[in-house]
Amino acid sequence: MGVNAPGEMKGSIGGGIMEHKFVEMAKAHLQTSGYNIPGEKGHRKIILKKQVHDKAASENQSGMICSGEQTIVLYELNMADATPLENIIHSLSQNENGTLQLSPAGIAFTDAAPKRNFELEIHSETDWIYKEKTGYKNQLFIVGGGHCSLALSALMSSMDFYIRLYDERSALNSIEENDFVHEKHIVSSYSQLSTLIPSGKNHYVVIMTVGYRTDYEAIKALLHKDFKYMGILGSRKKMDKLFAGLETENVDIEKLNQAYTPIGIPIKSQTPEEIAVSIAAEIIMIKNA
Repeated sequence: MGVNAPGEMKGSIGGGIMEHKFVEMAKAHLQTSGYNIPGEKGHRKIILKKQVHDKAASENQSGMICSGEQTIVLYELNMADATPLENIIHSLSQNENGTLQLSPAGIAFTDAAPKRNFELEIHSETDWIYKEKTGYKNQLFIVGGGHCSLALSALMSSMDFYIRLYDERSALNSIEENDFVHEKHIVSSYSQLSTLIPSGKNHYVVIMTVGYRTDYEAIKALLHKDFKYMGILGSRKKMDKLFAGLETENVDIEKLNQAYTPIGIPIKSQTPEEIAVSIAAEIIMIKNA
């Protein structure tokens, strides 16, 4: 979360009284910083602070009672940080991944993506390092551009997913109206998905095409891939018939059984928007497991 001296802010570290106290602490440090006082050179302030969400804690109370712990870093930016910040902004504008690094030595950035999304090592208040993968950490591939796809795209666009949409139909209102995805791909056949959608440990695939035949083709094209999640929209009866057909083609039965179908958390969804909520909830559950 970014905070300036007047108290304007962007982002969040969880909300509530804990976040309010953090913002007030940041404002107080900025208002007394030598960097903000004309004629004074000042020293950068980097504070590592542990907070315990328990009012019964003997020290480091956050003011919250929900249990758990949190470690925050108060890092004061200055003009010396301009270059790494500009590099981060450029990387994000290109939808690329990189590594943000924070330590008592300052802020650093490299365009090589780390293996892990987050990493924190703390040896002491003056010996610690934090690394984070910048850019989109997850990739969502939506196969089918109908109304459920539009609703899901709108919902998932507010989360940390780079979204690609695939369909065989070009002149479809719900595809033209879909300004939430980052990429739209019109394919001549869903069999092309075999080369268009790569395997990935942070890759999520949702298949929701116009019908049985196209679902069959899309699943067949992707079944040899390794994804974090693959879900298929359709009733249990439809999926049983579809799976039975695929089994006659010597596909990997184990991978077929790993697919999430009927897709989504069972909340008796009716409308495209409700279906989107149930699918998004299932994806989040798998992502955070």
